[in-house]
Amino acid sequence: MKDILNYLTAKSVKILTQSSQSFISLRALRFALACLAVTLIACSEKKTEETHEEEKSQTEAALTESQYKTVGIETGFVEERNLNKIIKANGYTTVPPQNSAEVSTLIGGTVKDIYVLEGTFVNKGKVLATIQNLEVIEIQEDYHSAAANVEYLQLEYNRQKTLSDENVNPRKTFQEVKAKLAAERARAQAAKNKLEALHVGTKGSSSLVPIVAPISGYVGKISIAKGAFAQTGVSLFEVVDNSQMHLDLNVYEKDLGSISIGQVIDFVLTNQSNKSIKGKIFGINKSFSNESKTVAVHAKIDPADAKDLISGMYVSANINIVNATVPALPKDAVVRNADKYFVFVQEEEHKNEKTKETEIHFKAIEVIPGTTDLGFTEIKFVDRIATDAKIVTKGAFYLLSAMKGGGEHEH
Repeated sequence: MKDILNYLTAKSVKILTQSSQSFISLRALRFALACLAVTLIACSEKKTEETHEEEKSQTEAALTESQYKTVGIETGFVEERNLNKIIKANGYTTVPPQNSAEVSTLIGGTVKDIYVLEGTFVNKGKVLATIQNLEVIEIQEDYHSAAANVEYLQLEYNRQKTLSDENVNPRKTFQEVKAKLAAERARAQAAKNKLEALHVGTKGSSSLVPIVAPISGYVGKISIAKGAFAQTGVSLFEVVDNSQMHLDLNVYEKDLGSISIGQVIDFVLTNQSNKSIKGKIFGINKSFSNESKTVAVHAKIDPADAKDLISGMYVSANINIVNATVPALPKDAVVRNADKYFVFVQEEEHKNEKTKETEIHFKAIEVIPGTTDLGFTEIKFVDRIATDAKIVTKGAFYLLSAMKGGGEHEH
């Protein structure tokens, strides 16, 4: 452009120098300046057209009819859907205190046998292991001795009572027998209570003490080994009943006003995001859990869904607050590009002048997504669009890739 200008300027000067008073020279000068103006306008229009084409390519995608069929593009219209407003919360699975047991022994001893493995389901009263302690034999002997004395003293009591009633023997003798009988009965009952607490029978004589499951459930951690010494007050087994599993969700202070008992929640396990499980809120704590200013919200899980869960699993949950009718599209219609969200609107068909093929054009329209529920996503358009616009509901992911030239994309 600069060379053309210099050339025309030099040419004009030369013409003026040769014929400064000539009418023809004036016409030549005017002609040169007109050529310069036309050239400048043409270049400007070309640059504007290129910029427009570049911007257009960043917001549009085009498919041939064959590509359209191969990809399986489907279109639809914005619908008014009844979607749940939600509050997002994180938490973990847990079981009530009455459904989890730490099994220990009331008397120390050497571990004789272990009958279960971790993960084994056991019923309440099932013997998990046995320990050996010779003191148990002494307790049994105390019981047998006291029981024998009770039997003897009962006969003596009956005899002395008859004699006392007939004033044959002094009443003092009868009172002494009565006191001894009561003492032996108490000793026998105490020994029996000890044996029952140890789950040992009163008949026979054995040094083995069974360790039994206090609840039905799955055996967790086993903290003993055969031949080791089991101490009192130390957990030997863990038994957990997962049938009453529930969630402890952490809800922030700003959301507490929207939470109430009976609300339904949908949650997914952090490592299994494809499986959604439902629950229902049954309790809300009245104090903050920690420094993060969250309150624990408790939700029941259906026993049929809880059977494959274990305590301590982290979850992401949606607490369903209220239903609202909002404009929505199938969730696959909304795609993400960088930090913005788009849907594609199908435009009129055009004929490619180079390939002579019919092309179907699509334009990316920015939207703001909202609640997602039942496979639909609430949307708000950044700019107005026609109410009868045909929006791509299937294949938007492919169009985003085509618009970006097949580069990286997010969905």
